[in-house]
Amino acid sequence: MDKPAICVFGEVLFDCFPDGRQVLGGAPFNVAWHLQAFGAAPSFVSAVGDDPEGQQIRASMADWGMVTTGLQTDPDHPTGRVQVSLENGEPSYDIVPDSAYDFIRTPSETAPVALLYHGTLALRQPVSEATLTSIKRSAPDLVFLDVNLRAPWWSWDKTVALVTDADWVKLNADELSLLSGAQAASARPTLELAQDFLERHDLSGLLVTLGSEGALGLSKGGDPIQVAPKPALNVIDTVGAGDAFAAVTILGIVSGWSLDRTLDRAQSFASRIVEQRGATQASPDLYAPFVDQWGLAS
Repeated sequence: MDKPAICVFGEVLFDCFPDGRQVLGGAPFNVAWHLQAFGAAPSFVSAVGDDPEGQQIRASMADWGMVTTGLQTDPDHPTGRVQVSLENGEPSYDIVPDSAYDFIRTPSETAPVALLYHGTLALRQPVSEATLTSIKRSAPDLVFLDVNLRAPWWSWDKTVALVTDADWVKLNADELSLLSGAQAASARPTLELAQDFLERHDLSGLLVTLGSEGALGLSKGGDPIQVAPKPALNVIDTVGAGDAFAAVTILGIVSGWSLDRTLDRAQSFASRIVEQRGATQASPDLYAPFVDQWGLAS
């Protein structure tokens, strides 16, 4: 049986931590990295600079078994970087502008895919924005939007248009409140906001991450499902927890898992990610227990 075709579009960069450590990151890259480890073999469309960091990213992808044909090299802009600051384990980000991923060019050939994943950050420049529009013209079966509102790199109108164009949307509770557009949104229960949001944008599914309280999932015609991490987690930092959650959710969508099973597994994997520094790890040992438990081994 052929594996479903998943295309992941967006930024790849280095997360630079206060202790001097640099970890490969960027929400789309993290999602693609995890999906590769789970056997989903996604295509990843992005751009890096003609610099040592770009070479390192290309080599890391190849070592991980990822196809690198969708990774472009931009001679005019550097590989992306984000300076991560941590306060009580919670990250804040200083995102360098005019990075290579802002200038992703339209591929010469775009094959239809079962699911297209993209975020919002890589669309801050018109070049990458036009490329995503071109990829969408290939009519993917499903579009999964991972909202990532980083000031000043987003606008309400553009983001709402992306939501309306998607089938599945993932965002956090603050982003849900912002995009709901109601003055009293902050005073309304998250579940009520989420149900209205799902219906207003005619979504197949909506995921609302709730930080330490887990996540809320809704699907068209289904009952809401909430999952929460187990107590006494050894939290190192929460960088990439949402990306881990998104990756397993996508895996569940293309694999036909029920929503409750999908979210339970997504929460389980996200809980494991917060127990390490950074969003990714180049070790199959991280993934092996989940591959075995979920019956993913070929």
